[in-house]
Amino acid sequence: MAIHFWLFALRLIMAKTNISGWGNFPKTKAEVERPDSENEVRKLQQSVGIHIPRGAGRSYGDSSLSSTILESAKLNATLEFDSDKGIFTCQSGKMLNSILNEIVPKGYFLPVTPGTKFITVGGAIAADIHGKNHHVDGCFSQHVLWFNLMTADGTVRKCSRSENTELFWATCGGMGLTGFILEASFQLKRIETSKIINRTIKCENLDAVISKLLEHENYTYSVAWIDCAISGKNLGRSLLYLGEHATKAEVADDNLAAYKTPSPLIGFPFNLPNWTLNKWTVKAFNALYYGKVRQKDSTAVVDFGPYFYPLDIADNWNRLYGSNGFAQYQFVIPMEGAREGMNRIMQEIVKSGESSFLAVLKLFGEQNEGWLSFPKRGLQLALDFPINENSLALMNLLDDMVMGMDGRSYLAKDSRMKRAFFEASYPKLPQFKQLLSELDPNGKFRSLQSVRLGIT
Repeated sequence: MAIHFWLFALRLIMAKTNISGWGNFPKTKAEVERPDSENEVRKLQQSVGIHIPRGAGRSYGDSSLSSTILESAKLNATLEFDSDKGIFTCQSGKMLNSILNEIVPKGYFLPVTPGTKFITVGGAIAADIHGKNHHVDGCFSQHVLWFNLMTADGTVRKCSRSENTELFWATCGGMGLTGFILEASFQLKRIETSKIINRTIKCENLDAVISKLLEHENYTYSVAWIDCAISGKNLGRSLLYLGEHATKAEVADDNLAAYKTPSPLIGFPFNLPNWTLNKWTVKAFNALYYGKVRQKDSTAVVDFGPYFYPLDIADNWNRLYGSNGFAQYQFVIPMEGAREGMNRIMQEIVKSGESSFLAVLKLFGEQNEGWLSFPKRGLQLALDFPINENSLALMNLLDDMVMGMDGRSYLAKDSRMKRAFFEASYPKLPQFKQLLSELDPNGKFRSLQSVRLGIT
């Protein structure tokens, strides 16, 4: 009997996998299941107990971590592509890079895309992703026509703006806590070429880039890289990138039919030393990056790959931050008082010495109906900080500052947010928790994040 017990215990231990989000912080052990059909999802949901759905694992923190994880990797089929109406229907594990290979040759692009193409459709809905065009086109959910969701009791519910409406808006941005998305249908964007007309404006400080963002709000795409390692009159010096899809008249020789998403050119097979990215290396990189642009205002035709997905050139670029991992601190503050607020926040970051290798400023449009959807009208800033005692203290300070400005942080990037900050910044949280108690009374859908923040 004792031998059987220890063999069973050993099997359980061996079944666990070391796993983390994209930031490699926090890390945990989990049993990872990869169902390949609706029936398999149902069987697993009934048998595994506490679990969370997971797509490609590109959420940064602990939102897709639990004792058991149901990955959608094998549910990756295209179900229908209506090239006349521009409607794409697929299983939830379908990756954006794979979708691009199918839709771009037919003259379509994703309605909304984040900074990587290596995410799934299910993940895009659960995180209600946004892109460089939020001020024009909103979040991904605003282009989703419907999705099928398997809830905790094994029932499959079709959700749309007219059917199971509350469940639709709770799931969009709900980080997988309402159920397992099986398939989804969404509207695409028409394009004539695979090129972007990219206008680059060099801005000497934060005030200048905010003014330019607002001045050029008519552009479909806008994003600014910010140097957050320099102070004084050049605090927040930036490169603002404005973009539009190029027409055939502008780029006559583009061959859409031959388009194929490029693979990463370089990779990091192991974690670099934890000291690789420090205030000195980041400061040197930022000076070179800002200095490479000579003209105050210039325009060029570029492939949309480098424009939308610059970091996809490197496989496993998250290993740049070392074995300790990193946190992305992404927040939005309302437009009223945003200029002064962003300046105060940038001053604290520079003063701390915790320079971010990647700092991105964007303009958000109006908030949608998603109960836990992140964007709302204002300015958002995303920063990457290597995990250490000082950076964690800085992010706690930033929580207090952003909360005081009626801002909020993004669940898909969070790995350590203060619970009080979260509860204060998402007013529909009580409504969301009430729905979960009705859908999932035994709390089967649960992540490390949802427990940490008191959602479940």
